[in-house]
Amino acid sequence: MYDPLKHQSPGQNQAYPESYWANNSGSLNSCDGPIDGDLDVDVAIIGGGYTGLSCALHLARQHNIKPLLLEANRTAWGCSGRNAGFILKSTGRKPYAKMISQWGKPTAQAIYNEVCEGVETVNHLIAEGIDCDAQSKGYLRVAHKPSMVSGLIAQSKMLADEFGYQTEILTSEQLKQDYFDSLDAHGAIRFNDGYGINPLKLANGYQKLAQQAGARIHTGSPVTSWSTTSNHGQQRQQLHTPNGTVTAKKVVIATNGYTPKGFHWSVDNRTLPVLSQIIVTEPLTDTQLSAANFLTDNVVMDTRALKYYFRKLPDNRLLFGGRGAISGKDADNPYFAKRLLNVLRTSFPAFKNVNYQYSWSGWISIALDDLPHICQADDHQNVFYSMGYCGNGVSFAVQAGKRLAQRVAGIEMPNNPLFSRELPLFPFAKFRRVGQWGYFHYGKLVDRYF
Repeated sequence: MYDPLKHQSPGQNQAYPESYWANNSGSLNSCDGPIDGDLDVDVAIIGGGYTGLSCALHLARQHNIKPLLLEANRTAWGCSGRNAGFILKSTGRKPYAKMISQWGKPTAQAIYNEVCEGVETVNHLIAEGIDCDAQSKGYLRVAHKPSMVSGLIAQSKMLADEFGYQTEILTSEQLKQDYFDSLDAHGAIRFNDGYGINPLKLANGYQKLAQQAGARIHTGSPVTSWSTTSNHGQQRQQLHTPNGTVTAKKVVIATNGYTPKGFHWSVDNRTLPVLSQIIVTEPLTDTQLSAANFLTDNVVMDTRALKYYFRKLPDNRLLFGGRGAISGKDADNPYFAKRLLNVLRTSFPAFKNVNYQYSWSGWISIALDDLPHICQADDHQNVFYSMGYCGNGVSFAVQAGKRLAQRVAGIEMPNNPLFSRELPLFPFAKFRRVGQWGYFHYGKLVDRYF
């Protein structure tokens, strides 16, 4: 499997993985095909996932800038087409309580508002007619141990006190009666505005809107090298693809977890790509669902350090996800899918004979400070990027793309850490995966004994 820390290219025109999404999204909208010859444009966007598509859409719609988007493989070939499809009011991995203690209430409020605006941006775009199999509203954060319940209650109180956001506190009995019966569910808080979608259909909808607004989207066009020229004192970026060179006044890097090794100095060694693994079961029978009292299609995530997440899909399959392999060469090892299946069966004894039909993985992008950053990358205001969603990018990446479009157009950004700071460099970057390995083992101990 392509590994961003090992490979200098994600390939060209690669097929989607054999995922549930790829097999259940119907025919996808066509693009403009690979670059064929040299082109000169005002703005080039690298990456055809949520961030790049949103940036293209908002540049064309709101700023009358018709960008050219370059995607190495197919639209949403990366994590935008491989994730679990959770729309959440979340960003990064940094809790709001820590933001308040570190930066104060006004900064935390500004970041919270940005996250909420991201969900609303997604909702408005879907309301334009994107068919993405949106399910009912509701996100359950479930305590996997009795000792975790108090932390959830404290989180619920903090959200109400600091942001006026109300969550519902559920006992283990309420979970069992109204949602599902799991051995690893001892209480929960329920957010009323999270929900599940088909992520590949969602990206396809964004692509259609961007094309209708005037953006050009070229798939099968990896940027194999990048150079800078100067003409009468003005810098131009030259993006070299197998079939032609794109010369642009401004470039947006929207590759996130799929950014190749050594791609550009502004993003090198600033994220840690981490594999998330997903399995989807065979369709569950009414008898199986009844035995687990599985009544909900709300999206679910637990309180483990190494989190598991799941949801019931429209055709009564169960999607179940968690951490995957550390390196790309091990990504297709069936051990990781089987491990998820064993956890699923242990958590839901009623599903002890259930098997999975689909298994795949995708790279998410972890920032050192656990926050995404939407940045101007150079002093010439020619290069911009957004990265580091930490597994929470389905809604926030769309907001980030919208903000990138504003940055490209010269609009001043809010003064908070999402915009005012570049992604921090990882110290001892060559050993990032050693640290990841250590954290995985630490997480196992925490989840088992604390």
